[in-house]
Amino acid sequence: MSKVALITGGQQGIGLGIARDLVSAGFKVALASRSAEDEPQVLAALEELGQAAIYVRHDLQDVDNVVSVLDKVEASLGPVTTFVSNAGVPAKLRGDMLALTPESFDFVLGVNLRGAFFLAQEVARRMLATSSDAYRSIVFVTSVSASMASIERTEYCISKAGAAMMAELFALRLAPHGIGVFELRPGIIETEMTAGVKDKYTARIEGGLVPAQRWGQPADIGSVVVPLAEGRFAFANGAVIPVDGGLSLARL
Repeated sequence: MSKVALITGGQQGIGLGIARDLVSAGFKVALASRSAEDEPQVLAALEELGQAAIYVRHDLQDVDNVVSVLDKVEASLGPVTTFVSNAGVPAKLRGDMLALTPESFDFVLGVNLRGAFFLAQEVARRMLATSSDAYRSIVFVTSVSASMASIERTEYCISKAGAAMMAELFALRLAPHGIGVFELRPGIIETEMTAGVKDKYTARIEGGLVPAQRWGQPADIGSVVVPLAEGRFAFANGAVIPVDGGLSLARL
């Protein structure tokens, strides 16, 4: 049976880093995002990944579309054996949490929590409905912000804290069926999302904010996902793995 991974936000950044490593490990990958099929990033990702990859358009806010998305993936590649819930949105505007608007709150939680949950729910249902010779897993890519507070990004932190509990709940539900669920918490990763704050953070990273004293790279996340997806950490079901260069370590 083919190893098939569905990666949300797989056309760029952390998601593309994960896709590269999974393809190298013999997986077929379906990349999903709200971007149009002909956008340059999507075309570049598909060209790089080659025949092992397809693209399906999906806006996580559209929870009524999850069945259609998975039908398309299965028709092209077969049943999903690994789901990487990676896509997310930042706060629309960083600022005082006392000025946070309901619109911004609802948008961020609608994507990072509500949308992520209902897509993972449909993946889990299908995994339980079919047998597989391949190891099955769900990997939630959350953030160090699941436990490290940033008051200027309140809605983002709340969404990631909720996603951490979501991962724990799926792990409990699926463990009896041999399906692994894991949570990865990236730190400060060099991607399109962090490009606007690169100058601000580089000096702080080099100064010790990140003990590793460097930016994280998408490949740092991909290298962790592969052994999880291959079942080499099967008995560590429910594990929470920081991938942050030591950023979240408590220090005095």
